[in-house]
Amino acid sequence: MEDYPRTITEFKNRFNTEDACFLYLEDLRWPDGFRCPNCEHNEAWQTKRGLYQCKKCRRQTSITAGTIFHDSRKPMCLWFEAMWHITNQKFGANALGLQRVLSFGSYHTAWKWLHKLRRAMVRPGREKLIGTVEVDETYIGGERPGKRGRGADNKTLVIIAVEDKAGMSKGRGIGRIRLKRIKDASSDSLIDFIKMNITAGSVIRTDGWLGYEPLKRNGYEHIINGSKNLKIAHLVAALVKRWLLGTYQGAVNPDHLDYYLDEYTFRFNRRKSASRGKLFYRLVQQAVIANPVLGRNITGGMRQKDSGEICAPSN
Repeated sequence: MEDYPRTITEFKNRFNTEDACFLYLEDLRWPDGFRCPNCEHNEAWQTKRGLYQCKKCRRQTSITAGTIFHDSRKPMCLWFEAMWHITNQKFGANALGLQRVLSFGSYHTAWKWLHKLRRAMVRPGREKLIGTVEVDETYIGGERPGKRGRGADNKTLVIIAVEDKAGMSKGRGIGRIRLKRIKDASSDSLIDFIKMNITAGSVIRTDGWLGYEPLKRNGYEHIINGSKNLKIAHLVAALVKRWLLGTYQGAVNPDHLDYYLDEYTFRFNRRKSASRGKLFYRLVQQAVIANPVLGRNITGGMRQKDSGEICAPSN
């Protein structure tokens, strides 16, 4: 059963102590009871330091070990506030806003927390898209317009996949999406993305670019439309660009773009959720199964003037 606060009042009343937060994490990490990460044994006792010691192999494990919260020295109540704030911002949260809400002295800390939590927005083993799926590429970023089309300068290439829940509809019935930065529009890059994100046997709708030619050999049905007829993929591309510009003023370093795309995908695929609390629940749930991210491995931290985000200095 999905258990989450529905309102800010419920949230504050429920998660006002460290014990309450850790109990919630425990239920989400081990919904069927403790499971040792070393030997899979299901019995343990709790030490005075709050660690779980496996009765079989004697390994000690904390609730946060191996999660997004791994080695964090900040109170768990603060992490919960961060996750509630992020999921309750309709159009996304930036680091400057998070710094203010949590009263962080360091902008850099808020920015790193956001990037850690963005990494938790992709659930391991998530279901692939299925049915009729529209696929196209778009370019994001670049200080100058540059040339248009595939191979454009000063821009980052992003591939978009969108379920068309109404089959061959004209822009109606948009389902789930997947977004990813790719190095080029070659067959290898395009087909690798499609195989990773779309169920074999699905109908793939693309333009006439030769990079999509191997689709049939890889077990997909392939429908070629004119570029102007890829309406739902173009709509998602426009929405992503507007979101990046509106929420982050376009100040997104290409090296970090995948994580912003993950955040947009997380929000878009749950856009019809009736409760913001459910988004909070999903983020916490995924944070306890995501791999840890060391702060030193996230580069950047200089806030760009008049922007809510950072633009890491180039090397």
